[in-house]
Amino acid sequence: SKMNLLSPFLFSILILFTPQVIFAQKHTISGIIKDSKTGETIIGAVLRTSDSKFGARSNEYGFYSLTIAEGVYTFYVSYSGYNTDTLEISLIQNEQRNISISQKTNIIDVVKISGVRKNENVVNAQMGSEKLEIKEINKIPVIFGEKDIIKTLQLLPGIKTSGEGQSGINVRGGGTDQNLILLDEAPVYSASHLLGFFSTFNSDVIKDVTVYKGTQPAQYGSKLSSVLDIRMKEGNKKTYEVNGSLGLISSKISVEGPIKKDKASFIVAGRRTYADLFLGLSSDSTIKNNTLYFYDLNMKMNYRLGRKDALYLSGYFGRDVLGFGDVFGINWGNATGTLRWNHFISDKMFSNLSAIYSNYDYKISIKNGKTDFNISSRIQDFNLKQEFQYFPNSNNSWRFGANIIFHNIVPGQVNSADLSTVNNLSLENRYSFDNAFYVSNEWKVGEKLNLDLGMRLSFFHIIGNGGFATLDPTAPLTEVEPSRLILSVQQYGTFEHVKTYFNQEPRVSASFIMDENSAFKVGYARNTQNLHLLSNSSAGNPTDKWIPSSNNIKPEIADQISFGYNKNLMKNKFALTVETYYKWMQNQIDYKNSANVFTFTNAIETQLLSGIGRAYGIEILLKKNTGKLTGWIGYTLSKTERKIEGINNFNWYNATQDKTHDLSVVGIYQINNKINISGTFVYSTGRATTYPVGHYLQKGRIVYDFSERNQDRFPANHRLDIGANFIIKEKKNYVSEINVSIYNVYGRQNAYSIAFEQNKTNPSQLDAVQTALFRQVPSISWNFKFR
Repeated sequence: SKMNLLSPFLFSILILFTPQVIFAQKHTISGIIKDSKTGETIIGAVLRTSDSKFGARSNEYGFYSLTIAEGVYTFYVSYSGYNTDTLEISLIQNEQRNISISQKTNIIDVVKISGVRKNENVVNAQMGSEKLEIKEINKIPVIFGEKDIIKTLQLLPGIKTSGEGQSGINVRGGGTDQNLILLDEAPVYSASHLLGFFSTFNSDVIKDVTVYKGTQPAQYGSKLSSVLDIRMKEGNKKTYEVNGSLGLISSKISVEGPIKKDKASFIVAGRRTYADLFLGLSSDSTIKNNTLYFYDLNMKMNYRLGRKDALYLSGYFGRDVLGFGDVFGINWGNATGTLRWNHFISDKMFSNLSAIYSNYDYKISIKNGKTDFNISSRIQDFNLKQEFQYFPNSNNSWRFGANIIFHNIVPGQVNSADLSTVNNLSLENRYSFDNAFYVSNEWKVGEKLNLDLGMRLSFFHIIGNGGFATLDPTAPLTEVEPSRLILSVQQYGTFEHVKTYFNQEPRVSASFIMDENSAFKVGYARNTQNLHLLSNSSAGNPTDKWIPSSNNIKPEIADQISFGYNKNLMKNKFALTVETYYKWMQNQIDYKNSANVFTFTNAIETQLLSGIGRAYGIEILLKKNTGKLTGWIGYTLSKTERKIEGINNFNWYNATQDKTHDLSVVGIYQINNKINISGTFVYSTGRATTYPVGHYLQKGRIVYDFSERNQDRFPANHRLDIGANFIIKEKKNYVSEINVSIYNVYGRQNAYSIAFEQNKTNPSQLDAVQTALFRQVPSISWNFKFR
């Protein structure tokens, strides 16, 4: 029974809450850890005793709490890229102590790529997670010279690109829609600009980036494969700063500073491409009237009301515009907003209440004579989240809370001009509540064992207004005509209950410390997903359709078990991580063989089939953490497959994102404090695809016969990129820097798409025509900072 399933977890909670024998009076030291120069709070800074027996980490808002026995202590406070601070404290009562630490000024001394202490990767029980340093992201060359969080993530094992130049990611066999991407807690449903060549995130306003590959803590939910948690800067509380960049393709600028010194601050940033300005200079009217650009805006403000309270307001707005004269146009974009209230309930308990808004929409405009109409779609979320963090002692920390999300999905609308030959059409809106309760515990059991335990209970409530179809279970699996598949349609009123899906999602990971430099780890997690993206391409398009679970479409479920080994080598100069995983998935959906992917129907499930999936692999990451030369080598050997009745004779077939081998090599060399050079090399097996095996003519039109689903592959993809950063002037209040890079140095023509055409001299033969987007792409940009 459900109660029996919960009993072991509830029992463990009771055990952990049982009062411990107290041999000495205990007191709590707590406060905020922040940057001494900017006042920016620091996420993941470590405070520990000089003997390293007791310690605490600052949370997402810089708050830390450590309860230990009364006594005189020497504390060390450390964070990557910062000088270690030393505190001498006689702890005879609860102590409120805000701590400021300073950044290292000598770049050569900044020796760590990630992590907050030398063996943090060993002792931390969390598996499958990586924390990116913004300073390192800014040194890695990418296409068009734009510093890009998503493309840097693609260089890590287990995270694969969805296509050449694309910002979509596939994590441990998952689809691009199976990644929960959060910007200050707000979901971002489309994380790319210009069809994938730029990511949504402006690195100038980002403070912290953490990715979880399927074994995420219990506070995260709703997606199967991964979580990308991105936190924006709060703004300099001490002085005003202006940062900017001028490049060949895009430019950006950010302004930050105090609203009230040491109490309130802001940051505002904008970015825009200007390819459309060059199009306007063309003498060719077919090019001159075209449109191609994106822009985005980031904003954040915060105000500390006193010792115990702080308010944060952050927002993002981005838009892409693509048009071919007055004939065709498409624009799409995200808007998010987050209002948060931090409250220190006590020295041991921290509270955060968030009200979150997220919107993604697109609009297609077509005007061709009397064919004048617009197609639009939208997904909109309203989210309320309450979370508590409790730090009872130095060996335990708790996190528990709840969130309620209201989804409003507009699948599609067609709006026509008065004289248009196209009729107005509108699919029914779909409404649902996505609710969850969660609790998790980080438990240091002893010197050799660390545990992360968690449970998430999710409730997905589907509600009216609208009609929900009952499908004919005896219909052939190849049938796609909705009228032949629908037995009946039941109408539901506004907010009337249709169906509820309840799922328990346990999470557990453990670190068995073998010695100071090595640990063995194991993890298990269940994740569910109730929003599904329908796409007929591996890379995804802005017009792909989001649909919720329904009476016919069940939640996707993934169970993943993973094993890992962490080893620090040569006095922590190198860090080796080896992880292997197996993930089995339920209720995976795919289009039928003869599906009409452009069908405009309320019962889109008539075009779909569901089945099971599996993904497994091994990931190896070797990092060099110290010295002038830093970087990493990452390799993934993996497989991801689907098995769905009605496709490939109910045999296993490759998922579109399946790539057997994936290799990345990243090197960054700091020549001196003003010059660094970098390079990346990537190689991956071509993605799975389906090629035609024959063709025939029908009424003058070519009709193709295809092989089994995804049994063919694109050619292998490989590329070398190089870059350099030069600080050309650095003064107390001004820094000027030049970045140069070359994307695809040796001009490899990696396939973006492959089409098939009749041979002009032999019509019975098909020719494969490959499209490659880029050969060498040189870039140069000027970066500046006034402070």
